[in-house]
Amino acid sequence: MAGGLLAKAIGVFYRIPLTNLLGGYGTGLYQMAYPLFCVMLTFSSVGIPSALSRIIADEEARGKEDGGTVRAALFSFAVLGLVGTLVMCLIAPAMSSLQRDANLRLCYFLLSPSVFFVAQIAVIRGYFQGKREMAPTALSELVEQTVKAGAGLFFAMRFRETPARAAAYTLLAVTMSEVVALGFLFLCYRRERHRRTLRVRVPSGTDILAPVLPVMASSSLLPLSQMADSVLLVRMLSAYSDGAVKLYGLFSGGALALVGLPATVCYGLAAAAVPAVSQATARGEDGEARRRALYALTLTLLLGMPASLGLLLFAGPIVKLLYPAMAEGDLALLVRLVRLTSFSAALLAGVDTLAACLTGMGRAKHAAGSMLLAVLAKFAVQAALVSQPRFGIAGAAVAVNVCYLIAFFLDLFYTVRKEKSHDRHYRARRPAGRSHTRGAPRVERCG
Repeated sequence: MAGGLLAKAIGVFYRIPLTNLLGGYGTGLYQMAYPLFCVMLTFSSVGIPSALSRIIADEEARGKEDGGTVRAALFSFAVLGLVGTLVMCLIAPAMSSLQRDANLRLCYFLLSPSVFFVAQIAVIRGYFQGKREMAPTALSELVEQTVKAGAGLFFAMRFRETPARAAAYTLLAVTMSEVVALGFLFLCYRRERHRRTLRVRVPSGTDILAPVLPVMASSSLLPLSQMADSVLLVRMLSAYSDGAVKLYGLFSGGALALVGLPATVCYGLAAAAVPAVSQATARGEDGEARRRALYALTLTLLLGMPASLGLLLFAGPIVKLLYPAMAEGDLALLVRLVRLTSFSAALLAGVDTLAACLTGMGRAKHAAGSMLLAVLAKFAVQAALVSQPRFGIAGAAVAVNVCYLIAFFLDLFYTVRKEKSHDRHYRARRPAGRSHTRGAPRVERCG
């Protein structure tokens, strides 16, 4: 959490001068390129840290060794990451045409290599998180943000006279930051492996991908919806406004960035919850798993709810402090958007923690179903409100609140719900004559 807070603080202070240097149009391009990038990350890396940490924690709870898991995961997701990079390059021209701005093509090309590197980063972070070693993740986030901020501001100042070029090269800084972060994590991993000389069976790619796929499905829906928003919102706003790209930039790069801050700070709770909940589940202690999940959620809301209240009450001073050079009209609109979406700050943090806990319980498919319903509701509300000029981009803010509210309560329901079939299965499979101790008895696989 400390690492996430410091990394986000660097990001916030980076975004202030960056937004001022890029202007409304450059910021809009920067934000419009991210949804496709997030979708590619979803199918190549998102969900890997939580899923892989669950695998590692489960192996340790069952008394197994884990030496070959990371090697297999690195190879599997290197392939997926490379495919994601190539696909992003191939569809960049079509996507820029859909978004009605040819300047986005260069943005996509310079950002696409990040997909490959982030996939590798996710594997190593998942390994350390599964062993409850959070320092490598925290430190790598700080390294990543520092490089991105330094290189990004350099490029933004260098090309400030041409906002489109400045936005594209600022995205190149993202790629550079991922390369450096991956190098740092590899050094941490090699140092850790030197202390453990294990010779174990290397799992197949299927062994690694099978438990990760449900988590990917859960994690993919929100980035997919954001990519759709970058097209649909701009098109709906273009029907009655000449500044559709700028409006989308204020909403996505301004309001949603502030709303996402508490979730980033609480990421440490979500990351720590996965191995804690997974180990209890592996031992058949479903009640303990639920207790740990609710404890993580309580801590998350203790941080998230004051943040939501602060954004609601102090949106004006916060926005003026962060974006002093913003035009008065844009400033007023951004304050309104921040207040409208402030409710989602605590909800998003809670959704992330609950989804992580469901992953630890082996219920990632439930988190995916919850998010699917939430995203469908968001699209319905957007279609009803954003298409009307009297609501405009504010309708998208209302839709975001609806989305996270539905996802939060559905995830909470699945977290506290008991699954008796699992308890019976565990008791039937537990070897006779062994007491249920913290050392965890050997559990036979089905089939």
